[in-house]
Amino acid sequence: MNRREFLTRAAVAAGAGVLASKSLSALMSAPLGQKFQANDTVTLGKTGIKTSRLAMGTGTYGFGHTSQQSKLGVKGLSDILLNGYDQGLRFFDSADAYGSHPHVAEALKSTQRDKVTVLTKSWSRDPDGIRADLDRFRRELKTDYIDIFLMHCLTDGDWTERHKGAMDVLSEAKQKGIIRAHGCSCHSIEALRAAAASPWVEVDLVRINPIGSHMDADPATVVSVIKQMKASGKGIIGMKILGQGDLRNRQDEAIKYALSLGLLDAFTIGAESRAEQNDLVRRISAAA
Repeated sequence: MNRREFLTRAAVAAGAGVLASKSLSALMSAPLGQKFQANDTVTLGKTGIKTSRLAMGTGTYGFGHTSQQSKLGVKGLSDILLNGYDQGLRFFDSADAYGSHPHVAEALKSTQRDKVTVLTKSWSRDPDGIRADLDRFRRELKTDYIDIFLMHCLTDGDWTERHKGAMDVLSEAKQKGIIRAHGCSCHSIEALRAAAASPWVEVDLVRINPIGSHMDADPATVVSVIKQMKASGKGIIGMKILGQGDLRNRQDEAIKYALSLGLLDAFTIGAESRAEQNDLVRRISAAA
């Protein structure tokens, strides 16, 4: 690329950024046109799985079998999950990487299992690893089946070919009733585009917020991929709605943005106290 081409592309990109900023400003000032509740019952794409609009996240900063939420202790986090359950939240979002399976298992003791959607995620990329995780995760969660099982943190653009063996194991697990749906969470735009194009992916966990924080690309680019997912009937769950804390002081804006897209079936946000969770539920109700 020569200097003139570089300057031309830079000018075009800058103009697009200004337009995106203006569009976002208009979006934030416009009424949503309908009322939303955290405990609204939603259906995740074509999976047939019905759950609450808000999923209770357990890994705001989750890695290495620990997270902000799992550090609260089994009782501390399970109490928050049950506080949400008492308010009609039916979606528990966990992962092996968060170390939150024991906490979810404790909360499940005080719920109707068939009324709760349990989502978890595996870092395994090979058939044997996935098989082992399917067995271990169910033991840790103390449940016979897992509602949604995702391949966690995919980054390769060719992952649907590279990890086909693991995907086949999950397809077989669904046929046996061990899981109800399979899919992925992505951490690159290339992996996200591959997920959108794959008929195997039934549920996508997608990073989305109005400022592009901890996302796979800028919001406009990610939204264009989400639209492709929506058109193919995938269940779409938003994550990083608050930008992993970067939008902590702009929560109303971030929540309204997620709701206004009209593309997310549900979204996940983790709370670190019952008071924080109650405030989040209130903010969703007030978003309109």
